[in-house]
Amino acid sequence: MREPQMCNVVCMLKLDAKTTKAFKEKIDDEYRVNMILDNLPLVVPIKRVDQDSTVYQLGFHVGLKGQYSGSKEEKFFIHNHLAFTVKYHRDSLTESARIVGFEVKPFSVKHEYEGKWDDKTRLTTCDPHAKHTVVNSNTPQEVEEGKEIIFTYDVEFQESDVKWASRWDAYLLMNDDQIHWFSIVNSCMIVLFLSGMVAMIMLRTLYRDISKYNELETQEEAQEETGWKLVHGDVFRPPNNSDLLCVYVGTGVQFFGMILVTMLFAVLGFLSPSNRGGLMTAMLLLFVFMGLFAGYASARLYKMFKGSEWKKISLRTAIMFPATVSAIFFVLNGLIWGQKSSGAVPFGTMFALIFLWFGISVPLVFVGGYIGFRKPAIENPVKTNKIPRQIPEQAWYMNPAFSVLIGGILPFGAVFIELFFILTSIWLNQFYYIFGFLFLVFVILVITCAEITIVLCYFQLCSEDYLWWWRSYLTSGSSALYLFLYATFYFFTKLEITKLVSAILYFGYMLIASYAFFVVTGTIGFYACFWFTRLIYSSVKID
Repeated sequence: MREPQMCNVVCMLKLDAKTTKAFKEKIDDEYRVNMILDNLPLVVPIKRVDQDSTVYQLGFHVGLKGQYSGSKEEKFFIHNHLAFTVKYHRDSLTESARIVGFEVKPFSVKHEYEGKWDDKTRLTTCDPHAKHTVVNSNTPQEVEEGKEIIFTYDVEFQESDVKWASRWDAYLLMNDDQIHWFSIVNSCMIVLFLSGMVAMIMLRTLYRDISKYNELETQEEAQEETGWKLVHGDVFRPPNNSDLLCVYVGTGVQFFGMILVTMLFAVLGFLSPSNRGGLMTAMLLLFVFMGLFAGYASARLYKMFKGSEWKKISLRTAIMFPATVSAIFFVLNGLIWGQKSSGAVPFGTMFALIFLWFGISVPLVFVGGYIGFRKPAIENPVKTNKIPRQIPEQAWYMNPAFSVLIGGILPFGAVFIELFFILTSIWLNQFYYIFGFLFLVFVILVITCAEITIVLCYFQLCSEDYLWWWRSYLTSGSSALYLFLYATFYFFTKLEITKLVSAILYFGYMLIASYAFFVVTGTIGFYACFWFTRLIYSSVKID
């Protein structure tokens, strides 16, 4: 610590065909070398000419491609000399110092020496005795079979005013806060527009409808009922595949709880990027413990649909979503493993995940299911007729497929700008830390999903179509389809992925993310509609 080093030789490597090919591939694919010192990642400072500011690139490139002046042939050069700068903050009382910055400038240098190579050989290109150090890459080191590469480094210590507590600030410096504010304003406009529509429906139309329905009518008038009151005898009829709906709603509640608690922790600063892997660990553990609410929600709904086998529904809730995600994850992990990548999840971790799932999550879902089923069934505000009513022919714009696809556009529109930053942080190796913005966007997403589903549900009931259960789930859930389409667009416009396995990984992980998004947004829409229909049908007098 605080002892500068100059031209330290690490090793000398003579390139064979295999190593040359490996280096060239890594340089071609723009691989970066990442290092950590005292939990700080290594960065390359890059000056921005246009804004007179410095941005930090995580890790340094293995090498670069280029041509000698006057030649058109492309050559590969390796970064074999690293000039490290370690910044420290000195404690004025104890004289001890703490590391607050870790930077590097990589150079490609064709090192030279006299005589035969051994441990005591002195370089002529980089010699601390002659105070001759590397300052540029004018004579770069080529990557060619049979060539010798000598790896060296310097370490310079610089005192810094940055305190240890705020040493991460430079890493998290973002120059595009305006875009996030634009995202929030854009999303708020969507919410205001939808809130206006919901308010209009609730106050004007519904108030008029309810007061009209509740007036003492003559027998003739009563026979001329129109609109949503007509379907009161069928609106709470259990839907087809009601068991599956219960499972999806339970899973959605589990996911919603996980996201909400994770975000609250993140906003309060407990999940900083400096705590490596903290966010992922928190999400997994919270998902497991939220199994209690999943079982409770699915069993309550199941009992309302007159179901009797609560254990069966609890088991399906505990198994279905995690099994689907695990199947995709195992395939993807197998592909990474086949590539001999260090990114593969080891078997020990896999075993731990399976233990969390079957050892903690499944029992908790059963406990939740038992508690939920013991509660009295939710009473419907109106009685259901024995014989289902015939649904009249619908206008083209009330076609289920059309209204479901239309319903997903606005929730996606409310979040897609923030989505760009999330994708960039995941796939382009940048830190994502603006959880305050993310929490705001999440709140806006919840409101948008609820409002668009209520609006479309009201129009549906007015046109005497009472099959709202599944449609309410799919209306806001269809935003996941737009999310996946956007991820595909992002892949082709922003990422330069050429390898097949990398492309499969990208689409595999984005499929899991879209599926999770579908479950969350669908559940929000479903509960909004459930509340809305119960509210309006409990407000009218029905003979």
